[in-house]
Amino acid sequence: MSRVCELSGKGPMVGNKISHANNKSKRRFLPNLNDVTLLSDVLGQSFKLRISSAALRTVDHRGGLDAFLSKAHDTELSDKALKIKKDIEKAQAAA
Repeated sequence: MSRVCELSGKGPMVGNKISHANNKSKRRFLPNLNDVTLLSDVLGQSFKLRISSAALRTVDHRGGLDAFLSKAHDTELSDKALKIKKDIEKAQAAA
């Protein structure tokens, strides 16, 4: 399982661990990923996604999964999230 957020595209970053004696060694900063179930209002269906806690706050702020995906860029979404976005757009066009 990759350590990349399915909605924001946030992944591991690299930096230095600095000791008290100012010795530097490489380390990885991993995103805070959580397995969540989000509900789509348009489709009336729930989806299990692995997203960062920052992306979860953004989903809540924008008003749900449908509103988040409508504003999100396709390049930062995973294949699963991109398929959900296309299904939501089709359902909204039909309604």
